[in-house]
Amino acid sequence: MTFATSLARRPLRRLTVELALVILAKLAFLMLIWLLIFAPHPKPDANASAIARRLAPSTNPPEAHP
Repeated sequence: MTFATSLARRPLRRLTVELALVILAKLAFLMLIWLLIFAPHPKPDANASAIARRLAPSTNPPEAHP
């Protein structure tokens, strides 16, 4: 009795194996998306001084619109 014939005789075990493979394939796909799209972007600077610089008022005077 081989693995393939034992799966054919037990439908619940075959369903479990197929479900596990689908879940693993989806996880691999989501990890690939994350690695290709989200991981290459640098994280913003979250130091207190960087936040203070971003929230500080601009030193340039506003331009007058005609």
